[in-house]
Amino acid sequence: MRILLVEDEPDLSRQLKLALADAGYAVDHAADGEEAQFLGETEPYDAVVLDLGLPKVDGVSVLERWRRGNVATPVLILTARGDWSDKVAGFDAGADDYLTKPFHTEELLARLRALLRRSAGHAAPSLTCGGLRLDPRAARASVNGEPLRLTSLEYRLLHYMMMHQGRVIGRTELVEHLYDQDFDRDSNTIEVFIGRLRKKLGADRIETVRGLGYRLIPLEGETAG
Repeated sequence: MRILLVEDEPDLSRQLKLALADAGYAVDHAADGEEAQFLGETEPYDAVVLDLGLPKVDGVSVLERWRRGNVATPVLILTARGDWSDKVAGFDAGADDYLTKPFHTEELLARLRALLRRSAGHAAPSLTCGGLRLDPRAARASVNGEPLRLTSLEYRLLHYMMMHQGRVIGRTELVEHLYDQDFDRDSNTIEVFIGRLRKKLGADRIETVRGLGYRLIPLEGETAG
């Protein structure tokens, strides 16, 4: 899952980028409103963490412009402004959730997980696909109760496919949601990671739809979560 972090405080930005990366997300960072607006309009993020008090263009204006441009990416507002009127302005601009500084990083991660679940139509905190289970809170996965040993990129790929299980996902879409903007992207590497996951999950759990992409499905006789 790929996140845009919009925060102008250097220390907090570094802290949050590390925490998000440790939680299994690919993270892009913008330190002002102009860069944030551009990235939000041109990159396919799964969610945005958006500070309101930004240089150049304030966060509420950025969010309003995104929504006017039909950018539907879920947005969690992160700000030092605790007044109720600021919260109302953020929600009216199109925010999906709100967190006031100072905050605990675990709360931010929990709210982000909930935001991602809602946007993908999942209610339960864990994701299941037949005997396959993924717990975003602990960044762990298992098959029929047996823990899986996954690299960070394998976990990101599995997480995204489980969020969108049953749907055909193209290689380009997977590349866009697996890697941050600074990564040397190569869609051919997706085939490598798909192959690795098949060895760990069972080959039939990831179906190749020729010319279109890949689809995560439960094994025959299993019930999708």
